[in-house]
Amino acid sequence: MQYKPLRIIISGGGTGGHIFPAVSIANKLKELCPENDILFVGANGKMEMEKVPAAGYKIIGLPIAGLQRRLTVKNIINDIQVPFKLMSSLRKARRIIREFKPDVAIGVGGYASAPLLKAATKLHIPALIQEQNGFAGMTNKMLGEKVQCICVAYEGMERFFPADKIVMSGNPIRKEVSTPPTPTMRAEAMEFYGLNPQKKHLFIVGGSLGSGTLNKAMRSWIEAGCPGGEGVEVIWQCGKYYKAGVDEFMAAHPVPAVKHFDFIQRMDLAFAAADVVVSRSGASTVSEICAMGKACIFVPSPNVAEDHQTHNAMALVRKDAALIVKDAEAAEKLLPEALGLLADPERTATLGANAEKMALRDAAQVICDEVYKLV
Repeated sequence: MQYKPLRIIISGGGTGGHIFPAVSIANKLKELCPENDILFVGANGKMEMEKVPAAGYKIIGLPIAGLQRRLTVKNIINDIQVPFKLMSSLRKARRIIREFKPDVAIGVGGYASAPLLKAATKLHIPALIQEQNGFAGMTNKMLGEKVQCICVAYEGMERFFPADKIVMSGNPIRKEVSTPPTPTMRAEAMEFYGLNPQKKHLFIVGGSLGSGTLNKAMRSWIEAGCPGGEGVEVIWQCGKYYKAGVDEFMAAHPVPAVKHFDFIQRMDLAFAAADVVVSRSGASTVSEICAMGKACIFVPSPNVAEDHQTHNAMALVRKDAALIVKDAEAAEKLLPEALGLLADPERTATLGANAEKMALRDAAQVICDEVYKLV
């Protein structure tokens, strides 16, 4: 395929699960044709307004806000303002499109993509959306009828979108976590994290902000004297939000076999060290775990729209490629389940091998090829 220079708008965000795939798509578009002119459109005050410029791209914010479902005074005030912010965002989106004159528009989910993609399709700009999760988000479901192509990461998405528009692409993931670790990487990981290669290793990761549920399970286990943890070392990513409390807790309960961090800079080495991973089941994380061929126990977050993390996890569980522990049961069941899995190398190998079979490593390339087909 010939990759000629294009003017491209990428819209969406709100969470890392939307932003990082969007940046991966942009990076691939630049790799295919360095002259591609890419503009991001996000939501004012959301993390894309910081992360996208840090990745080297220009972004314009819309005054859009999403509906809040919990009944609080603050949320009621927010929800009253939503229709007015939506109208303002639609006007600004139309202005951005007329000024930038894109050849194609890409939506990655999150409510910021709704006004931009709606305006683009009305102005006859070819459009594509990428749905990261196994249960489609509200914005993408709304846009499905209007766009020309829908790139998905899970089977069975005909429940949400016209079947003739669906392309199975997978989720774009970071290059450093796109293939299973080599023995050399594992040796490097042991040295980097100060681990004993003769022991089993558990990697607990709750996302950049951390997970209160996973942290509570770890604390309970440590307070109980780490039962069943003989011959096991743990890399525990507690998250920036919980760092101070976990630092204080670990100072009062020192366990040399537990290495805790607020943020993991070298995810490739943390995965390489791990015999078993315990994680939330955001779309990008699930895709990375498949690509790395790791046995995993998922603890889906109950605090996400449409419970999509459970759908993501169950896509692997149904294929014997992962285990699942409910959030409400994690404090009691999670560590015993993880340690039991660590003690069963055959089961661990089966889960990892089945997860790797589900990996779709060329997602960014597939999506970019679909972009070029549209124009």
